[in-house]
Amino acid sequence: MARLPLRVARISSNGNLVRAVYSDMLIRLSLGVLVVLLAAAALSAVDYDLPPISYSSTPVDDPVARLAGRLARGEARLAWDTDHGWLPSLLSELRIPVSSQVLVFSKTSLQRQHIAPDAPRALYFNDEVYVGTVQGGAVLEIAATDPRQGTVFYVLPQKRGASSTLTRQTHECLQCHDSNSFTGGVPGLVMRSVYPDASGQPIFTAGGFVTDHRTRWEDRWGGWYVTGTYGTMRHLGNQSFAEGIDPTQVDRTPGANLTALTGRFAEDAYLGHGSDVVALMVLGHQVQMHNLLTRASYDTRLALRDAEVMNQALGRPLGERSESVQRRISSAAEALLRHLLFVGEPRLSGPVAGNPAYARDFTAVGPRDGQGRSLRDLDLGRRLLRHPCSWLIHSEAFDALPAEVRELTLERLRQVLTGEDQTPEFSHLDAADRRAIGELLVATKPLLPLGFRAAFTR
Repeated sequence: MARLPLRVARISSNGNLVRAVYSDMLIRLSLGVLVVLLAAAALSAVDYDLPPISYSSTPVDDPVARLAGRLARGEARLAWDTDHGWLPSLLSELRIPVSSQVLVFSKTSLQRQHIAPDAPRALYFNDEVYVGTVQGGAVLEIAATDPRQGTVFYVLPQKRGASSTLTRQTHECLQCHDSNSFTGGVPGLVMRSVYPDASGQPIFTAGGFVTDHRTRWEDRWGGWYVTGTYGTMRHLGNQSFAEGIDPTQVDRTPGANLTALTGRFAEDAYLGHGSDVVALMVLGHQVQMHNLLTRASYDTRLALRDAEVMNQALGRPLGERSESVQRRISSAAEALLRHLLFVGEPRLSGPVAGNPAYARDFTAVGPRDGQGRSLRDLDLGRRLLRHPCSWLIHSEAFDALPAEVRELTLERLRQVLTGEDQTPEFSHLDAADRRAIGELLVATKPLLPLGFRAAFTR
């Protein structure tokens, strides 16, 4: 029988924080009970304001935090634009292309009172930062990816004469951006498809969908504007719906294949043109990839913490890992692997064409191999990417994962790409796909295991 001091902890269940206070008294626990308790904790959303995460109190090093530091030191300065406030200068400083503009008119964000079909919210993004702005809104809303802490939220007052200070936000943003259903129980990003009424208010009785690369086309982009062409495929975008709508009877044709949004709102009030279909496809994959990277980091750090608690309680060597701890790390790695390789992506039934400027801006970033190939090469005939492996494998967030989950993910990736793993869910990758992805990674990614390199080096 082991004696284990339990600490004060907060546990989140279904988004509602419940403070469970445990005394410092020593309690006798059998090994079986200890394992059950730790497994239950692993399945709950642990309060990440406590160690080992300490989300709110840990200094961050994301692109917005770095910009805030440069502004404070006088090394950078935001310029006010008469028509768009701080937005153009902010996007320039953060290297976010205007061509990434996508527009959402459902009332599903912080400044919802300013959002409507005739005044959509605009989002601009790159691999690390997302900036949201609404017409007449008080602030620019910003989310950035810290390599270790995950998604971090900021606001910038959108008022001439006001300080151009980027202020970190926690609890207010996390009311929506921390959800077991939407973000996987970590501070994260949300992309939803809803059935909006004529004012942009979601019709909650009709339901909705979290949108990423796995979502069926017919369920995507409700409450969003979508510009571009995509043949016979249909989606929920560009439309509003009547109360009492039957989702099974929706006609999606009126919102399809729009190349312009003329007459729907004042387009000259926005920096860019349209709401690009390719940018929306990229956004859907990337948002969930960032959430999974955060979840893998948190879950692994918590599993390692719990392993040390168990080892100390049972008098085992501190570096020993139980089978349950290994399973937790393996589960995080498997979720990453499947999203990295676009498992579940529905095949396109025809070519997708969006704004050429966005396609150029997206593909221009990132490393290429000696044959000129990149993980950012677009396909848009069968699927989003020519070489379906997420470009975020090159991100700081991936490289900053705890070594235990990062190395396991890369080893599993090697097994799939070499054909050692023939699991049916990876059957969307043919032999040429696997070879090309492996060769690309060897040529462009420094942090690869030696076995990975040997498998794809001719």
